[in-house]
Amino acid sequence: MDQKTESLAALADRIRLHAVRMVATHGLGYLGQALSSAEILATVYGRVYRPEVDRIVISPGHYVIGAFAAAAECGLLDPAALATYGHDGSRLEAIGTERSPSIDLTCGSLGQGLSAAVGFALSDRLLGRTDARTVVLVSDGELEEGQVWEAAMFAAHHGLGGIIALVDANNSQVDGPVAEITTIEPVADKWRAFGWHVQDVDGHDIQALESALEKAVRSDRPAVVTARTATTTGLDCLPSTIDGHFVKLPPKLAEQAVAELEARLA
Repeated sequence: MDQKTESLAALADRIRLHAVRMVATHGLGYLGQALSSAEILATVYGRVYRPEVDRIVISPGHYVIGAFAAAAECGLLDPAALATYGHDGSRLEAIGTERSPSIDLTCGSLGQGLSAAVGFALSDRLLGRTDARTVVLVSDGELEEGQVWEAAMFAAHHGLGGIIALVDANNSQVDGPVAEITTIEPVADKWRAFGWHVQDVDGHDIQALESALEKAVRSDRPAVVTARTATTTGLDCLPSTIDGHFVKLPPKLAEQAVAELEARLA
């Protein structure tokens, strides 16, 4: 692993560490989403996203925990604000809203983020912002929503090459494993059939993500990277039986998680 890749791996673990501390004050929360998307977000913020030029859309609103942590690490959000996550009156709500800082849009109802990204990309074309990109994080559970595929069809038809979608395919949603709720596979073939530039990678492999995003940036078509992940990756102390969608994190387990991540980052 080269130095640049090692720095992204460390950023991913710092995202995890922030997320553990953000959830620990409540004893439960959306930690699993930060664990599964940590490498995705680290690679996006560390290699692709250009503040003031590009846009970030977090389609599943509960994933903002990872986006807040990444933004704090990259100087786009005051790290001290992370301590207010999920508390009454805080701008850093547990499920993102139109007021969420450091990102351009997050959605409440699932399945809407890609439509918003399409709108941003079309706006950029009309305004002559030919260099701008819109990066949108989508969850695999959202692929059960028809609106996602309508947006995918529209983006490909109009050749909106400024869109990069990242699907966090962690096979987890509130009702259980995605594969048991609605079959969405073969995911890559579906995107390909809609006319997108498609890549399917290990979402915890930084080098694979870097390579995929480099190709996505160069594509003249809308591009999607399906990142295969898990909601417990990066924390060996979590019990194997834990519900990765909404993690219970009592004080002792939170201490173990912090200690594990701090030791790895030392």
